[in-house]
Amino acid sequence: MQLDQYFSENQGKLTFSRQQASDFAKQVADDFNPIHDVDAKRFCVPGDLLFSIALSRIGLSQKMHVSFADMVTDGVDLNFPTDGDKLAITDTNDKTYLTIERSGDNSQNAELISALTRCYVEFSGQTFPHILVPLWKGKDVMINPARPLVIYESMSIDLDTLEISQPGLELSDETCLDVDGKRGNVRLAFNLLDGDKVVGRGEKRMVLSGLRAYDQTAIDDLVEFYNDRKQNA
Repeated sequence: MQLDQYFSENQGKLTFSRQQASDFAKQVADDFNPIHDVDAKRFCVPGDLLFSIALSRIGLSQKMHVSFADMVTDGVDLNFPTDGDKLAITDTNDKTYLTIERSGDNSQNAELISALTRCYVEFSGQTFPHILVPLWKGKDVMINPARPLVIYESMSIDLDTLEISQPGLELSDETCLDVDGKRGNVRLAFNLLDGDKVVGRGEKRMVLSGLRAYDQTAIDDLVEFYNDRKQNA
């Protein structure tokens, strides 16, 4: 996966324009969340873009846990360290946006990293509506369509081996939604594959706010709105 077009680098610091981040969301991740629109009031650089860049720079480790501490907006200069088992992505004021913990063997195989990253990003982009809507329906809840708030909290992977020739991902039946009042916690669990063989596991965790009672008509309208955005992008 070629990432250079989705960020700029100057004296070792990375920055993102709204257009670069939006292009990655729509063209690579198939993510049409309005928060990634160029003209969004609360613009946010996709977390999957930050993860993809980090992986391309530090390599793929057998065990990795990524935590998102804050949203990155356009024009923020970020430091991307490459050494150590615990890494913090910070700005020029030492504010932390992303932390990475890693252990086990590490691979610098660019072809493997690129292929696995693309698989993960494309899989992650299918979260709405394909995965979230059935989870909402099963718990009889949904987000507020007028102010949808879904926060990408963390992701992790645990690989049995780094000798992978045909990387892929599939949804795990351990995927679930826990509801506590108006707050929800999503565990998007997946298996990491080499061809048809499971060679690892992973999960993406998200926090939902402002939950309300499930309304099929409102969901249908929200999905239609989202699909129209994709077709007209």
